[in-house]
Amino acid sequence: MDYKVKLEIFEGPLDLLLYLIKKEEIDIYDIPIAKITDQYLEYLEMMKLLDLDIAGEFIVMAATLMHIKSRMLLPPEEVQEEEMQEEDPRAELVKRLLEYKKFKEAADELAKKEAETSNIFVRKTGERPEARSDDSPFFEASIFDLLTAFSKVLKEVPKETFYQVVKEEFTVGDKIHDIFHMLVDMPKMYFSDLFKKAKSKLEVIVTFLAVLELIRLHEIIIVQHMPFSEIEIIRNPDTLKPVSKG
Repeated sequence: MDYKVKLEIFEGPLDLLLYLIKKEEIDIYDIPIAKITDQYLEYLEMMKLLDLDIAGEFIVMAATLMHIKSRMLLPPEEVQEEEMQEEDPRAELVKRLLEYKKFKEAADELAKKEAETSNIFVRKTGERPEARSDDSPFFEASIFDLLTAFSKVLKEVPKETFYQVVKEEFTVGDKIHDIFHMLVDMPKMYFSDLFKKAKSKLEVIVTFLAVLELIRLHEIIIVQHMPFSEIEIIRNPDTLKPVSKG
């Protein structure tokens, strides 16, 4: 694939860490650094697989996590007496996360107040969908929610299809066209529905890149009824325009 997605929807490495901590229901004051580091690196690998435009700060945080992990894995006999008096290697990271979390919560509270009249609870700034017909609130999903859903879809693709010679060629443009046509008669659809007919890992990746491109263009909005629930895709009402069925 010769296609690189440059997104404005990316959040930073602290956002990813807070996402993982909340998703795994981890005590922020007692982070299992080995587990979090491994999961953080998995998300980084997914970003590289998709050839996303990863900021250098993600790489710096990966190095920081691995450094903390290595310090905490040192056998007690290898730790100098003066080092034993030092604070927890995670302390500085926890401090940064708590400060950032406080800032994020304040920003989210302001966004909620702004959107109260629309019965929408946004998780970040950007295009906001209209209220659902059933008046139930929903959240805009984050890029990390999307990557989590993408990882699940990849794991469900039969392994034998990974090694088949795929005769069909898929382009991001083709998949964008397909998604538009799926949304002509359906005001909303589940993210997982896009991949039910996928026959290869390549098709899954190209379809996901098409979703990211449509988000970047503000043509679709990805939402959830609650954090970490199944993702739904809806057309952005602000850019809604007729789609040819030809």
